[in-house]
Amino acid sequence: MKKLPTSFYDRDTLTVAQELLGKYLVRVIDGLPLTVRITETEAYIGRLDKACHAYGYKRTARTETLFAPPGTVYIYLIYGMYHCLNFVTEAENEPAAVLIRAGEPVSPADRDAISIRRFGCPAEALSAYQKKNFLNGPGKLCKGLSLTKAQNGLSLTENTLYVLDAGESPQHIQVSKRIGIDYAEEAVDFPWRFTL
Repeated sequence: MKKLPTSFYDRDTLTVAQELLGKYLVRVIDGLPLTVRITETEAYIGRLDKACHAYGYKRTARTETLFAPPGTVYIYLIYGMYHCLNFVTEAENEPAAVLIRAGEPVSPADRDAISIRRFGCPAEALSAYQKKNFLNGPGKLCKGLSLTKAQNGLSLTENTLYVLDAGESPQHIQVSKRIGIDYAEEAVDFPWRFTL
């Protein structure tokens, strides 16, 4: 499997958001790679999207990473407790990104290692509720992969966090409205959420 190059992210954000589905997100911690298949994404495009942190090219200390080169990791904190993982897309200084909303472990070893980070126990000890809600949200995904604002600004071409092309081309992608952006006026209705 090949690591996705910068050129993959240097494209239309909606295209990247859909083509990330089925790809393998790899997080390396202390030499151990944890691998998750990406199953849900959302697109955010600053030039026209009131749900984007950099709507209208608004630059702040928080949004500065959105103006970075494509393939840069953008991680922020919501509600003071949950981290969200995004991949910067399009040209440098064009604020746009894809939020990685959900994933699933690729192997039993990945599931156990992620379960210990999420719940403090191996996967076999999880309740039915914990199994159902394992990585089905951006905060859960970040906790399971030990991602925090410390990784904000990393390049996806490096060896700490990257995406592999597993050769999967999903045939049926569900398209819907994004979640949790009630403040975003007309952008609330943009069909920019993509799910396997």
